[in-house]
Amino acid sequence: MRPKVFLTRELPPKVMERLRQETELEMNTEDRVLSKEEIIKAVKGKDALLCLLTDTIDTDVMDANPYLRIIANYAVGFNNIDVDAATQRRIPVSNTPGVLTETSADLAFTLMTTLTRRIVEADKFVRTGKWKGWGPLQYLGTDIYGATLGIVGLGRIGRAIAKRAQGFDMNIVYWNRTKLSESEEKELGLTYLSFDGLLSKADFVSLNVAYNQDTFHLISKREFELMKESAYLINTARGPVVDENALVNALKEKRIMGAGLDVFEEEPEIHPELLRMENTVLLPHIASATIATRTKMGMIAVDNLLAACNGKKIPNLINIETMN
Repeated sequence: MRPKVFLTRELPPKVMERLRQETELEMNTEDRVLSKEEIIKAVKGKDALLCLLTDTIDTDVMDANPYLRIIANYAVGFNNIDVDAATQRRIPVSNTPGVLTETSADLAFTLMTTLTRRIVEADKFVRTGKWKGWGPLQYLGTDIYGATLGIVGLGRIGRAIAKRAQGFDMNIVYWNRTKLSESEEKELGLTYLSFDGLLSKADFVSLNVAYNQDTFHLISKREFELMKESAYLINTARGPVVDENALVNALKEKRIMGAGLDVFEEEPEIHPELLRMENTVLLPHIASATIATRTKMGMIAVDNLLAACNGKKIPNLINIETMN
């Protein structure tokens, strides 16, 4: 028998086709985030829950169906799920790691170039009919070539960003909880610095850490005071890694030059002052938003849930304790 699956939101076409072929699928047909009450109602009697980072999956959801065979998250992160509660109930939780590395690294560089070359401002200037011809002082920006890039968190995405930075002849410094070996540093062209040392030296600070209690407000008032007045902050990690109020104050007081953000502390809510600032580029959490990457994520999520429902090893199991 095909497993009964509830999907909280429509995924790319090839993923949907596979789900319809290989599962008994029920899904949210509206393009919106479901309420917890709606998920609780829908998950009853299902074998698997295929959810998104925007869905809060807590004890109330799990207790509505303690016989769930898996909670398959369509994301690399999983802070939307109470994994400890799932483990206590022996419900496996899976994610979709690896596939969005290159796409996310591309977006980090897109934010850097868009921000420093003032692309959004210049585009608006042209579209509103204000451009009257070339001028030597129009929209002067900042060079990325030869600048110092500080990478905070050197996981898959951080390493991919470092490889791209080599093509711009950037001076690359990094901070990570675990220092790389000398051979790895040489291969990637990296220099290790303390966290504070990186902040004080970097022209660009790229945040690529996982979100947890240790990285909540990793960048706040103290850290902005350490950064150069000419520095830019790039955040493609998670919104709460940055204290958004402190960021607004740092931008207003010109303690840093600008910020490129794909994530926000209370998304989809955004600090209203950020929306009015021209020295920011603000994106709606699209780091992984290419057709190929989002499709791969979906296929991995389906692989995970089918493995669980068929009694096989789950490829990307987070809480391995549930298999003991």
